[in-house]
Amino acid sequence: MQYVALLGRILFSILFLFASIGHFNEKTIQYAASHGVPIPWLLVPFSGILALLGGLSILLGYKARIGAWLIVIFLIPVTLWMHRFWTVENPVEAMIQQTMFYKNTALIGAALLIAYFGSGPLSIDKNCCQK
Repeated sequence: MQYVALLGRILFSILFLFASIGHFNEKTIQYAASHGVPIPWLLVPFSGILALLGGLSILLGYKARIGAWLIVIFLIPVTLWMHRFWTVENPVEAMIQQTMFYKNTALIGAALLIAYFGSGPLSIDKNCCQK
């Protein structure tokens, strides 16, 4: 069963590691600006740093509780700002944004579980740094 926790951490963190790369792309910054994100040239790369650090922390199981909080801090404003399905008039686009909104809320829930329970076995926290 210890491998289940490791696999879960890997699968969870992959999303944030790959997504973080795009946050340093001019197109992503422009997309955020089109959604009204203030100072997108600063906030979008900053959110990429949060996603990258949180994802790496969870993947490696090093300070995973802190990494999980970084993911929560990343996801809450992204979810509330970028996926406001209730403001979208096009029904297809509204459905896509609603799906993204609820996906992100599920990811917040998973990150909160990691923040509470930690990284589990087969992690740096468990195997080298436990007090």
